[in-house]
Amino acid sequence: MSATEMSKLDALLREAEVTESDAYQDARRQMAVCNACRYCEGYCAVFPAMAARREFATADLTHLANLCHGCKGCYHACQYAPPHAFAINIPATFATIRQESYAQYAWPPAMGRAFEKNGTVVVAVATLFVTLALLLAVALVDPSRLWTAQTGTGAFFRIIPLWLINTLAGASFGFGILAMAMGAVRYLRGTGWLGGPIAPAPVADAAVDVLTLRNLGGGGHGCNDVDDSFAQQRRWLHQAMFYGFMLCFAATTTGAIYHHVFGWKSPHAFLSLPVQLGTWGGVLLCIGTAGLMRVKVITDPVPVARKLLGGEFAMLGLLFLIGSTGLLLLAVRHTGAMGFMLALHFGLVLAFFAVLPYSKMVHGVYRGIALLRNARERRARA
Repeated sequence: MSATEMSKLDALLREAEVTESDAYQDARRQMAVCNACRYCEGYCAVFPAMAARREFATADLTHLANLCHGCKGCYHACQYAPPHAFAINIPATFATIRQESYAQYAWPPAMGRAFEKNGTVVVAVATLFVTLALLLAVALVDPSRLWTAQTGTGAFFRIIPLWLINTLAGASFGFGILAMAMGAVRYLRGTGWLGGPIAPAPVADAAVDVLTLRNLGGGGHGCNDVDDSFAQQRRWLHQAMFYGFMLCFAATTTGAIYHHVFGWKSPHAFLSLPVQLGTWGGVLLCIGTAGLMRVKVITDPVPVARKLLGGEFAMLGLLFLIGSTGLLLLAVRHTGAMGFMLALHFGLVLAFFAVLPYSKMVHGVYRGIALLRNARERRARA
């Protein structure tokens, strides 16, 4: 890196007011050992990116931590892992730095405190919004409708008015997207993204990395999801969760197009596009989240940042409840249980939108940026 680039990086770091915690100091020590050893260079994107650096500023460590997918392969292969005196534990250390970076770059900045006890925050917000949805459903319509079968066109809107759905969901989702976009800008500035044109090739490389989760493949042989044996289960479960979530989002988008463009009001037929997208999305979402929670319970606890588990379990649980209540709503939509299930599902979705920029979900943004930067650097080196 040239002197001009270094000065730009220093200015960016001062602007972001980056503070260095114990985790950063320990990560710098561990990276020095790893850079000398380089046994794990083919495991994932982190180690080639590490080898391209001689020194590790705070911004570099933040980038490497968000590039890390936490597959734990390097820990189980490392001859310097605990109980060795060097105590090299990259997965746990980088997980801590990732969490600190989420708080560091959150917008508004004061909301970074939500990451300190993220599990409690997610559960509290979910409880609040479910209660709010139930109270509004009782207050704005005849309470008897909650327990009376509603059928035919517009049945859902007899329980929760469409204007209320659009107002609450639109406002919470819009703010979540804005907060994540602002956080991404702060992250770009704080990690020393130096700008310049981005060619299509690195974008395509990063997109493939995101869509395939290549870095959870451990160089092709798998990662150490549970113990020192190789497996691909965490990769497949992550993909089930990701694509299930995207199918659910596509179902909501398609339903909105049906309603506002074609005038086709829900509930739609079972074989309609919105229902099919939502059904398979819900199934994949439940499989992925339940499987990932199981892996977290049975995995080797040493290469895990245990203080972060509460927030991770809470978010996985919230996503599982969204998927499962959506499937239950489909099953009971022609019965008297539909009203209660709709309010419950709607409250959970609102809670997800509210905590979106202040939960583990924000890692998708930062990791995407890290993968794009890595693809750009990789092509530059080549």
